Amino acid sequence: VNITFNDVAGLTEAKQEVMEIVDFLKNPKKYTNLGGKIPKGALLVGSPGTGKTLLAKAVAGEAQVPFFSLSGSDFVEMFVGVGASRVRDLFKQAKDKAPCIIFIDEIDAIGRARGKGNMMGGNDERENTLNQLLVEMDGFGTDTGIIIMAATNRADVLDNALLRPGRFDRQIYVDMPDINERKEIFNVHLKPIKLEDNIDINFLAKQTPGFSGADIANLCNEAALIAARKGHESVTKQDFLDAVDRIIGGLEKKNKIITKEEKRAIAFHEAGHATVSWLLPHAHPLIKVTIVPRGQSLGAAWYLPEERSITTTEQILDEMCATMGGRAAEKITFNKISTGALSDLEKVTKQAYAMVSMYGLNDKIGNISYYDSRGQESFTKPYSEATARIIDEEASKIIEEQYARALQILADNQENLGKLADKLLTSEVIFKEDLEEIFGKRPFDKEDIELLAENVPAEDLSVTAPAEINPNPESNSKEIES
Repeated sequence: VNITFNDVAGLTEAKQEVMEIVDFLKNPKKYTNLGGKIPKGALLVGSPGTGKTLLAKAVAGEAQVPFFSLSGSDFVEMFVGVGASRVRDLFKQAKDKAPCIIFIDEIDAIGRARGKGNMMGGNDERENTLNQLLVEMDGFGTDTGIIIMAATNRADVLDNALLRPGRFDRQIYVDMPDINERKEIFNVHLKPIKLEDNIDINFLAKQTPGFSGADIANLCNEAALIAARKGHESVTKQDFLDAVDRIIGGLEKKNKIITKEEKRAIAFHEAGHATVSWLLPHAHPLIKVTIVPRGQSLGAAWYLPEERSITTTEQILDEMCATMGGRAAEKITFNKISTGALSDLEKVTKQAYAMVSMYGLNDKIGNISYYDSRGQESFTKPYSEATARIIDEEASKIIEEQYARALQILADNQENLGKLADKLLTSEVIFKEDLEEIFGKRPFDKEDIELLAENVPAEDLSVTAPAEINPNPESNSKEIES
């Protein structure tokens, strides 16, 4: 393996953890002389594309030891005993080549908790394979120099026996890159690309919240392809912006027939989101707004989520109000509403029900949570029909209050709303700077929302977190449905 830690951009905390594993392999006596034991295994946990496999290869490259790499599905066969046999063979080879690293990617393919999902009641070959893996991990001492690394994005489904100390001693979380780490990743992937002179990597990092390392690699490649398609001699800033739109929103629908009235309605809808979010203290900072049809959407507003360990009632309500800004703008401007707010309504409904029934943020229901952390489906609800009626009423009341609040904000700023919508109709894409021209600098922004010092975490751009997990399902992109 020729990969070292220098080839791994970002992942600062995860790299620090695995560097210790390298030191274990290089200088075992440093730890054993003090009575310490070398950890047998490390589990890399993180979303797809964050660099778990790359990190494991870098460990082997730095330690200069043999690297056995397999996927969890390699052990799964239709023939009885094959999976367990492969596990035995793998560990036999590893003992012969020690010190070495065994890396099992997607370990949830064989490491899933036993006794679940086996509806037929028969013998599960996957369980035999897991049992053999558990035996082998117990079967060698800490002085053999074999370290097992595994990667998964579903640590919650793994068998508890696999996660106990003595098997996978450490769980290392590989998070999505923050803005500084995205800059480092861009620096790596832009090396082979012929760039225009004025490309600003800071700007690219700001435009890509929620992008994993793999997403950024794909973005750089997509920008190069777009530049080649246009006949450019080098990749320009606009090529990167087009690539971001292509990846997040899908293909541009150039042939989609939209009437002038529809386009105007879309512009005011998106301008409504932008205006309300700009004027609320807890709404996320805006990155850009577009009314170019892409994929299933006719327009979108993209935001940069702030780092929050906990979310207050005021923050959730401001987010809901900003989400209802699109429909409120339609009502204020045209005195009618459309079906374009489907995804907005879905989002605020989840947030409202989460506030009332899960997080105890409602005075009428009180400090009670009906959230089942085990995630087990049930045919019965843990509350009465009377309580269910109150939950429905309170959730509806919260949504209507935030809709009325959005209407009032837009009524007070109707002239600026019109200016923003007109600018959208003219240029089709507007950025934060365009809003500053109309509204002035946003008073609630922390010292320069460039956030280079704040390490705002990236969040998934395409998937809204379900209300069961997050009271504030945040998506960096907000779409108006076609």
